Amino acid sequence: MRQDDRVGGSHSSTGDGGRILLAATPLGNAGDASMRLVRALQEADVVAAEDTRKLRALVSRLEIEVPGQVLSFYEGNESARVPELIERAAHGAQVLVVTDAGMPSVSDPGFRLVREAHEAGVPVTTLPGPSAALAALVLSGLPVARFAFEGFLPRKAGERRRRLDSLATEERTMVFFEAPHRLDASLADMVGAFGATRQAAVCRELTKTHEEVKRGELGELATWAQGEVRGEITVVVDGASQQDVRDAAGLTSEEDVVRAVREAMAGGLSRKDAAASVAEAAGLSKRQVYEASIADRRET
Repeated sequence: MRQDDRVGGSHSSTGDGGRILLAATPLGNAGDASMRLVRALQEADVVAAEDTRKLRALVSRLEIEVPGQVLSFYEGNESARVPELIERAAHGAQVLVVTDAGMPSVSDPGFRLVREAHEAGVPVTTLPGPSAALAALVLSGLPVARFAFEGFLPRKAGERRRRLDSLATEERTMVFFEAPHRLDASLADMVGAFGATRQAAVCRELTKTHEEVKRGELGELATWAQGEVRGEITVVVDGASQQDVRDAAGLTSEEDVVRAVREAMAGGLSRKDAAASVAEAAGLSKRQVYEASIADRRET
């Protein structure tokens, strides 16, 4: 339902001044709702919800009431709704923003509101909590020290492949959201961009009854996903190895690296700058490439 909804009667501001509060909601298990979230739902003057039906379902599971005004706040009306929410907060209202699951603004409405609230001098804060991206990352068994959140891939096949091709040399673990009906196509395109042997994990229905984490090589996962896969999906993919980076740059041997340095020097770069440029492309140390180039000069 994409219409405004009221739960209970009117409600007055409870804080010292108006503000906007972005609150994380449970991914699926209502038991993950924090005491702060419960209190915020009960005290807010306005609750801006991505889907008012899902908000009512959550409120019912939490066995609480929301006295404030509940407004729809989704992709289709976000631009029009933002000025209203900022105006309400500017005049003293406590505005609570929630999405269907997880943190607002992360592949969900919220970014425009935060940006324009800052510009208008309206206080913005957050109520932290569940995140599908982080939950999938820690469950994947892949490196977590450095990661890149890529959100949803483009729906059109050509745009999706170009996006993935641009990530072929990304060395950080990558996290993607995906719709279940596009999972098979996206995994197949990942095989094309990253190779069939790249390690990955498909995390489905996190925190819910049918939670599943399917790990393996991308080729295996692409075959598995050709069947019917349901639920909320997060895909985690291992980053490129140094060999992957060298292969993508066409620098598969020391001879390739030295030749690339010579070509860069022929283009006007000093040996030092040429070695630095090739080292970055090949994922090698500058010193290693420079010394290989010096040795090549001596031999020739």
